[in-house]
Amino acid sequence: MPLRLRFALLLLPLAVSAMATEQAFPPTAPGVSELKTLPGGVLLRSSGQGNYFDQSNRLFGPLFRYISRHDIAMTTPVEARIDDAAMFFWVAASQEAKVAGPDGAVVVERMPERRVASRGARGSYSRENYEKTRDELLTWLGAQPGLEVTGAPYAVFWHGPFTPWFSKRYEVHVPVRAGNGA
Repeated sequence: MPLRLRFALLLLPLAVSAMATEQAFPPTAPGVSELKTLPGGVLLRSSGQGNYFDQSNRLFGPLFRYISRHDIAMTTPVEARIDDAAMFFWVAASQEAKVAGPDGAVVVERMPERRVASRGARGSYSRENYEKTRDELLTWLGAQPGLEVTGAPYAVFWHGPFTPWFSKRYEVHVPVRAGNGA
């Protein structure tokens, strides 16, 4: 790992705690499955090839440089598409004027309000934990009448990489809408 990246990752907990000014939406408690509506907003996306867990360091760097260069406060959580390796940073409404459009590996996306099924969890950000939580959510979702899945599951991470594994919180979301009989 290049020295610059190691240094940036060492400073990340300080940067995140100093910069995290807002949450884009409230977290789902560990062990709870629920339906919730995510607000619309501006997200910054960095994409790669392959699996998110193999690419997360490469995805993080461009996003962190973008918000640093444009003096944008970091907002939690971070969204992650797992099998198509993408990471999204939320931009707080108060910071949207600082977004300067796409920049190299970073794409700016305006997301509409979204309805999701969510399952909260605690633990390390690993593929195994993601898959376990995803499967629990899909089982719960299968027992909910009148809901239709409209997209692929994805992860939502609430803490930086240097938070101890036992303190980390994450969620798995599945986009949904009212279906037949709802």
